[in-house]
Amino acid sequence: MNTIITIGRQFGSGGHEIGCKLAEHFNIKCYDKELLTRAAKESGMCEEVLEHQDERPTGSFLYNLVLDTYSFGYNTASTYFDMPVSHRVFLAQFDTIKKIAEDGPCVIVGRCADYALQERKDVLNIFIYAEKEERIKRVMGRFKDITSEDKAWDMISKKDKQRKSYYDYYSSKKWGHVDTYDLSVDSSVLGIEGTVKLIIQFIEDFESKAK
Repeated sequence: MNTIITIGRQFGSGGHEIGCKLAEHFNIKCYDKELLTRAAKESGMCEEVLEHQDERPTGSFLYNLVLDTYSFGYNTASTYFDMPVSHRVFLAQFDTIKKIAEDGPCVIVGRCADYALQERKDVLNIFIYAEKEERIKRVMGRFKDITSEDKAWDMISKKDKQRKSYYDYYSSKKWGHVDTYDLSVDSSVLGIEGTVKLIIQFIEDFESKAK
């Protein structure tokens, strides 16, 4: 196994679970929330701040104005610490993703990992989506305080909007669009296990062709 796998996912599609199962199959690490812990350690930022800002861009005009001014170019410590917290969180995660990739094959879930690693040739970018009914069912099973389908869908819609806004703002592509990824899979068609098997075959074919 020589491939780095990035996973974009709709909320409630099972993307995290699929990523973990892929990592287990190939005996490699899976980074989701674990990425925040490492980013906090390496950047010196508080992990609680990273968690609070995780995949949540600020949409205010003032934020966008300041962000555009810096254009991601932080060359001095003073410039870096003058940036909005959301911007610093993104940069911390961005740098950590690159370092994680240098360590070898792994699975990275979300956080614009495909964008951070776009210059590498050993990366497969996968997007997991699912039917509305399946997503609602999974969310209600995961969150016991979500007791109605309407509440579940409200949460799903909010999370997807956050992820799309975050990805579309920071990357040069579009979240969820088929041409952004190497493979997009509806996990509600084959189920979690079937989707994992499909992706495993895709990865193995990719590695065989690369030899």
